[in-house]
Amino acid sequence: MKKLISLALALIMLLGMAALGEADMEYVVKKGTLVVGITDFAPMDYRDENGEWIGFDADLARAFAEYLGVKVEFIEIEWDNKVLELDGKTIDCVWNGMTLTDEVMSAMETSNAYMNNAQVVILPLSKIEQYADVESLSALTFAVEAGSAGEKEIDALGYGKTTVSSQADALLEVAAGTSDAAVIDALMAGAMVGEGTSYANLGYSFGLNSEVYGVGFRKGSDLAGMLNFYLQRAYAQGLLAELAEKYGVQAALIAQE
Repeated sequence: MKKLISLALALIMLLGMAALGEADMEYVVKKGTLVVGITDFAPMDYRDENGEWIGFDADLARAFAEYLGVKVEFIEIEWDNKVLELDGKTIDCVWNGMTLTDEVMSAMETSNAYMNNAQVVILPLSKIEQYADVESLSALTFAVEAGSAGEKEIDALGYGKTTVSSQADALLEVAAGTSDAAVIDALMAGAMVGEGTSYANLGYSFGLNSEVYGVGFRKGSDLAGMLNFYLQRAYAQGLLAELAEKYGVQAALIAQE
């Protein structure tokens, strides 16, 4: 009897999730716009000289919206408020090089992983050789984006931190000398620091972890499953490889099969 009750409750939960998913898909299609929550995060989401959002994620989100038959709208969000923005329907998804942490996956309906990444330590080039391992960093103060995977790594180590609104702001902190170091995504570091960038005097030394990116939707949304199908299609047709090469992240791309 208890088994039958458990099965019945599980079925009710599944049906409820399906109904929510259908409602969410219908909601996006009916209003004709997929609203994407992002931050300024090259090479995933950033503005070109005309103020238009471009990047691997921005271009892919635009293509996915076109596949759904709707327009795309990008809204800059405070990263620490991403779940609130999503649940409050200010945005329909979080598509911004988002690390698939246990916390994220419990709060959102997430897509399959599509990109590899790591959290790396950013330092002035003149100081990189002084800090060769994690233990040597203990006396430093780190600039980290609030609610980010980088903040999580620093919290786990118990090191000092200053929270900022974006990873771009974390770089500014180090460049200005108001923080000793920063922890940001490796893909962003590759595009934003070192020779030929705006932060030629900064560099990254080593990674603190390894992780993967995914896209987040409202819990129970069937848009995650729809995106998984689209990612497989886009991978098979070569679109993902084309975008990855365009933005220099081809080595991090995960096969969608």
